[in-house]
Amino acid sequence: MLKNYFKIAWRNLFRHKGFAASNLLGLTIGMTCSILIFLWVHDEVSYDRFHTNYDNIYQIIANRDFKNHVFTDRNMVFPLAKSLESGYSNIKNAVEMSYPGDHIIQYGDAKLKKNGYAVSEHFFDVFSWKFIRGNAATAITDPSSIVLTQSAAKAFFGKEDPINKTLKLDNDRNFKVTAIIADAPDNSTFKFDFICLFDYSQMQQQMAEWRNSSWNVFVQVTPGSSQATLEKEANDVMFSHNHDKISKYFAWPMKKWRLYSDFKDGKSVGGMIEYVQLFTVVAIIILLIACINFMNLSTARSEQRAKEVGIRKTLGSDRKQLRWQFLFESIILTFIAFIFSMLLVMLLLPAFNTMVDKHMTIHPGDPVFWVGVVIIILFTGFVAGSYPAFYLSSFNPVKVLKGTFLAGRKAILPRRILVVGQFVISILLISATIIVYRQLQYVKNRDLGYDPDNLIMIQQDPDLAKNYDALKQEFINTGMVASVTRTLSPVTDIWWRSPSPDWDEKPAGTEIIFCGQAADKDYAKTLGVKMLEGKDFSGTPADSGTMLLNKAAVDAMHLVNPVGHILRYGPRKFTVIGITDNVVMESPYKPVDPLMIYYQPFNTATISIRLNKGASPQKAIVALEPVVKKFSPSTLFEYRFADQEFGKKFLTEELISKITDIFAGLAIFICCLGLAGLASFTIEKRIKEIGIRKVLGASVSQLLLLLSKEFLKLVLLAFVIAIPLTWWAMDNWLAKYTFRTSISPWIFVLVGGVILLLTLAVVSLNTLRAAVRNPVKSLRTE
Repeated sequence: MLKNYFKIAWRNLFRHKGFAASNLLGLTIGMTCSILIFLWVHDEVSYDRFHTNYDNIYQIIANRDFKNHVFTDRNMVFPLAKSLESGYSNIKNAVEMSYPGDHIIQYGDAKLKKNGYAVSEHFFDVFSWKFIRGNAATAITDPSSIVLTQSAAKAFFGKEDPINKTLKLDNDRNFKVTAIIADAPDNSTFKFDFICLFDYSQMQQQMAEWRNSSWNVFVQVTPGSSQATLEKEANDVMFSHNHDKISKYFAWPMKKWRLYSDFKDGKSVGGMIEYVQLFTVVAIIILLIACINFMNLSTARSEQRAKEVGIRKTLGSDRKQLRWQFLFESIILTFIAFIFSMLLVMLLLPAFNTMVDKHMTIHPGDPVFWVGVVIIILFTGFVAGSYPAFYLSSFNPVKVLKGTFLAGRKAILPRRILVVGQFVISILLISATIIVYRQLQYVKNRDLGYDPDNLIMIQQDPDLAKNYDALKQEFINTGMVASVTRTLSPVTDIWWRSPSPDWDEKPAGTEIIFCGQAADKDYAKTLGVKMLEGKDFSGTPADSGTMLLNKAAVDAMHLVNPVGHILRYGPRKFTVIGITDNVVMESPYKPVDPLMIYYQPFNTATISIRLNKGASPQKAIVALEPVVKKFSPSTLFEYRFADQEFGKKFLTEELISKITDIFAGLAIFICCLGLAGLASFTIEKRIKEIGIRKVLGASVSQLLLLLSKEFLKLVLLAFVIAIPLTWWAMDNWLAKYTFRTSISPWIFVLVGGVILLLTLAVVSLNTLRAAVRNPVKSLRTE
């Protein structure tokens, strides 16, 4: 039976080559898009799964309730890990980790900037890394040990054996290479070039400090241990040591790190899961559009296959057999499309990898990939072939063989519904793409509160810090620099948060989370920050013990005449000498948090350099490098532009927008492909009518209007349905942003115009061929 189905299906495809080619192209494009999206989704949902203890690893995180909002904080106190590990039997291992940082590593004359972590001794027991040389048991046994990744080892040593070689870190400490591990996979939360052990002999203060939260803490529990138990233990330990009443600690499982990384008011509000869901929907939509094309074209040529169905029913075929035959045709065509789509995927995957910044490959031995492929083929084949199979198998053989069968409303109405559905999806996709782009541009154009243009940032090492005043003057002497300052964190980031200080008018029970920044003189002048009240730091002895507040801090504290107010942290007092405008240092999508800027030149790590107006950044870099080398010969001259650093905050959104644009465009192309096929069949059925109308004097434009009218009505109906759907969906999407663009009616006018023009163009191309045809030839077909 299957052999017979295959023969019939194959013959039908070859007999109707135009129909088969149109459907094959649509299905191939649809499946290519879906497979590429499936690879991306699979990569995202498989993050960190290579760790053996994947199901039993948690990060300890705190929700700190500061009344004005709940702040989710990953910074933990250093002794927490040791206390958890030693105090509870369900905790197998606990690890402290620093935040990743760039460091200058030297071997011989070679100096390279590499990124790495300082960790506690159980790091390789908790997390699984493939060892090329050495082993987990001996890799980090003392503070002078360093473990390199394979690529980092190759960069320093080439083919030389790296084990037991000595490296110098930041021109300060010597480390011995004890092991080489494989590079972290692309789908790993942790990406680094080296791992070293904390030097506990230099960290006695941190090991006893239960209030200064600056570290990541990860816990491996025994199999079967509950998350709730771990959370209770973390809260008990913290409360017993610091009686912290504003913080509630919770354990976040590794399986949620990638997909659910965003928090708002102490609750998980998503992360990459939003994009995974979005692209899954886009993949399904593209496949559905291709399937709708197949359904429409199959039912449009139903009269051509009616006689075949009538004869088969007369010879004894039942409806079930006919349905399977038509479904088999659909699945065969889908399988052929799959072969072409796999060739396209292999051809396009390198470019797609470049676009999404991944290194995805197709693994023939990966069962997950083949399960996904089978699901795509069966889903496409059955969805595309289901309606035609049920519809075609329902024909009355008597009417068919008598020649009285006509495909009436039973075929036309569903076809119109499917066409309207395609147009609704197209309008929604185009409108959504435009609104996403507008939102991205709206946030990019947000007032940052400082001037990021022509602002260069360099890292301050000990030599530059020691000679800062001379360095600053020589920068200015180059003639390229207008002003220089230094801060703890760059203007594009926040490294420091602190609880609320005390002040005279502070209401009882008030707690506000503050961002902190240390700065030197000319802070506002160099960064281009607007002073709303008071003055900038001048660098005089009078600045000692002073601070600036931003407008958000003044508003949160409800201060009247804030300049001159004294803020207190225990015995320490700080006088407010100025109020700055709000500066967007973190997420451009969120409101600016209250910020305190302390005058603390000794606590800085970033030098910011404001170039003169009109100065060439490239020439400035050439002029600045020898100045830096003069005061710090051993350093690598690494610089960043503030505007480029700010632009990096949009990389994910820009990538998602770009991918959405491409797939939306392909979806619309598939729609047009199906529309062209449908228009061609419609015109073919009315070819005699066109001939008669031409004989009776109808012009080409009149014929174009006549044949386009039905499709234009369907577009207008789709437009009416799509507008409220799109408005509702995109308004809900925009609701998560504090700073959001508006949904302008002109978007829908523009999209409607584009869809109408595309419809007219596609239908007109087919109509023109029939309209200019000699009517005599059309009538001879009678």
